[in-house]
Amino acid sequence: MTQPMSDVDITRSPFRQIESEFDVCVVGGGMAGLCAAIASARHGARTVLVQDRPVLGGNASSEIRMWICGAHGRNVKETGILEEIQLENCYRNSGLNYSVWDSVLYEKAFYCPNLTLMLNTTCCGGQRQGDKLASITAWQLTSQTWHTIHARVFIDCSGDSVLAPISGADTRWGREARSEFDEDIQPAQADRKTMGNTLLLQLREVDEPVAFTPPVWAYRFRSPADLPHRGVESGGSNFWWLELGGLADTVHDAPRIAHELMKIGYGVWDYMKNHMPTRDRMAHWTLEWMGSLPGKRENRRYIGLHTLTQNDIRDGGRFSDIIAYGGWSMDDHHPAGLIYPGKPTIFHPAPSPYGIPYRSLVSRNVTNLLCAGRNISTTHAALSSTRVMATCSLIGQAAGTAAALCVQHQFDPAELYPGRVGELQQQLMEDDLWLPGLERAPHALTQSATLSVQGDGTDMLRGGHDRPLSQDQRCWSGPLGQPIETHLVRSQTDRQPAAGGRQQSEPRQAHALQLPAQGQPLRGSPDDASQSSGAGSSWPILGDDRPVGQQLSTLDSTARAGTHRWIAHHSPGELGQCGGQPHEH
Repeated sequence: MTQPMSDVDITRSPFRQIESEFDVCVVGGGMAGLCAAIASARHGARTVLVQDRPVLGGNASSEIRMWICGAHGRNVKETGILEEIQLENCYRNSGLNYSVWDSVLYEKAFYCPNLTLMLNTTCCGGQRQGDKLASITAWQLTSQTWHTIHARVFIDCSGDSVLAPISGADTRWGREARSEFDEDIQPAQADRKTMGNTLLLQLREVDEPVAFTPPVWAYRFRSPADLPHRGVESGGSNFWWLELGGLADTVHDAPRIAHELMKIGYGVWDYMKNHMPTRDRMAHWTLEWMGSLPGKRENRRYIGLHTLTQNDIRDGGRFSDIIAYGGWSMDDHHPAGLIYPGKPTIFHPAPSPYGIPYRSLVSRNVTNLLCAGRNISTTHAALSSTRVMATCSLIGQAAGTAAALCVQHQFDPAELYPGRVGELQQQLMEDDLWLPGLERAPHALTQSATLSVQGDGTDMLRGGHDRPLSQDQRCWSGPLGQPIETHLVRSQTDRQPAAGGRQQSEPRQAHALQLPAQGQPLRGSPDDASQSSGAGSSWPILGDDRPVGQQLSTLDSTARAGTHRWIAHHSPGELGQCGGQPHEH
């Protein structure tokens, strides 16, 4: 067990000190932390989001610019708060500008009711009372203020598990021995090796040839043999393989790792521009941006009530307490990174989707501490899949929703399992977060509405399965681009109070999506949803009670693999057109 550190003594500090109290405190404003904080606040918990950087998004932000990856395959697109953010980004950010992306994330947090956002605020210490974390101490750089934050539930979304040494929570680091969990992709002996950090760069094509002179301290690469298996000679790369640090300590050695990565980054661009055999094709390309803050993949992970393993993933993650899902392969980067002369990663197969249990989010020895993101309770092997940001976003939304339920019912996160995990699961599905294998409880309006659809199988309108899997389609689908019609479905009247306390009857209504005769009804969702352009993609039938006059429409996008078409509620003239492709980070 890690011993908790004593609190930072700020009593004699000359700087301002502010003490505050919240229901939920989320530390870390990456995609997991952002989704956790929004979910907690939306469910009524007074929430604070503490982020040590000036922008939100973590590895997806403009500071690092890693792309958001998630589950492979059809019908497994991540929804919920993450998709809500991505749709907003598509609508506002047709130029794929990272500053605009930053503003989308900022807006979601800053203007969210019940949510207090603290940027440039670093968690430095805390106080533990018994088996609980009582408060944290944080330094806000720009206002030169010490903050003492008390909360009933804490969620660590820092990636580096910064609350673990403060609270004394149990953690693990590195690769487990193959025998510990019977994982065949692990080494024979346990070690502290991890996947490394990456510093990204971006290029831009210009009209005129552009020269490049590297700094004298950049590394020199002169032949393809200097960069084997990295695909540089193709002239196109996303540079994820600019990786180092797995043989060191990706937390405490981070400054040294960043310096080495910068030397490598400028050296790689010098090679591409001036030395590689196909350098002529790079004449009109210039270095648009070089990162200064590396993105991290792995270090300290919590030990929870359940440790997710390679075998859990391969078996499909069939957990009774599923609260999120993954579907990225077990993408295990070599600890040596660019130093390693072989292939930089091994993609071990993983089913898509597989379930992630609530118990992997709950600290096993700090009773009011949850975690979300790449620091949840997994082995190294399982982490190589769960660490991608779309998966982390789902986990974050689940953690924030769970924290709000704990506040509402006045119990600790560990007490939510097993008795109330069903309530959490239903709430997540109601909030548009799909959980494979579970059936969402249909809305009462859906059960009482009169159906108006073409064809057979209308029972699917009343079902709670939101997506097709395997041979059991549980949906209608049609070709992308077919025109969509809306059908008003009236239910039994609801008795509503009128002026003077009398009851009056008002018809409630629902919309169903329907294609013309040559197609079949498309699936929709109560909130804005994107439909993958892959063949056979579909979304759930919509049933809701929005005001009369709202319509369903499509926002056009180019039909190519990897793009999306949007289905949205709006009043006439409310929405414009999306002039570009979704921002994929």
